[in-house]
Amino acid sequence: MPGNRVELDQHLREMKEKIEASLRGFIEKYSQGVPSKLKEAVEYSLFAGGKRIRPILALEAAELVGGVHETAMPVACGIEMIHTYSLIHDDLPAMDDDDLRRGVPTNHKVFGEAIAILAGDALLTLAFNVMSDLDNYPEDVSPSTVLQALALVAKAAGWSGMVGGQVVDIEMEGAEPSACVVEEIHTNKTAKMIQVSLLAGALVAGASQEEMGTLERYGMSLGLTFQVVDDILGAIGDEKSLGKPVGKDIQRGKMTYPAVWGVEESKRRAEELTDEACKALIPFGDRAYRLRALSKMLLERVS
Repeated sequence: MPGNRVELDQHLREMKEKIEASLRGFIEKYSQGVPSKLKEAVEYSLFAGGKRIRPILALEAAELVGGVHETAMPVACGIEMIHTYSLIHDDLPAMDDDDLRRGVPTNHKVFGEAIAILAGDALLTLAFNVMSDLDNYPEDVSPSTVLQALALVAKAAGWSGMVGGQVVDIEMEGAEPSACVVEEIHTNKTAKMIQVSLLAGALVAGASQEEMGTLERYGMSLGLTFQVVDDILGAIGDEKSLGKPVGKDIQRGKMTYPAVWGVEESKRRAEELTDEACKALIPFGDRAYRLRALSKMLLERVS
């Protein structure tokens, strides 16, 4: 068990390196015959320096239930591809119209809107290619288990999850701030993809129903914390460290936690959700120390 933050940071760096290598391996495995410009656009955004939170959660969940990282790597990388596709499309002029992402020009600024749209489409479909290919898993992972994991991811990413949340987010721009609506938007838009990262990783690693239930509760609290923190940083964060403009949500009348509760109350909400997430992990005992630490690290960004 890591005794301090330095050891945890080192562990996360090693996890990120492992994920980066796997992502590159999958890109090469499936890129034969792909137009070079499309591959370039996909790689531009996929390797633009993300934190890899979602795939890390998938791998940590797999290890937590007694599996190994390699078992969950296909779903971990597939979920990261879905996340990256969503960012490319979010940045488009028809959506959030952003010029910067992670401190560099957004995909459509470099490759044009048409290629950016198609790069997002390619990542979404490649994700399911990677996750559904049984050759990417150890032999002891059954096809039915992979199918169950794919169904969970598809639901979280689709119209009853992330895509649906995005639609309500767009529809509610400029509307009177509502606690109920902001919770609905961010449960679907963000939290469900955080949650399914844990669930899919644990499922392919052989998690029990009880373990899945525990991770489901933890994942929802963690996912909402992630969005509360992101909303706070979007309002008062440092533009240089965030790699994107600050205050744009306010200008566009976005339905955010600070718009509903203000910054200080939003910080208190993030603390409550972090506490809920850590309590949800009690059934795992000391084995869940890394997931608890990740929850607290997330909160530190606005503490």
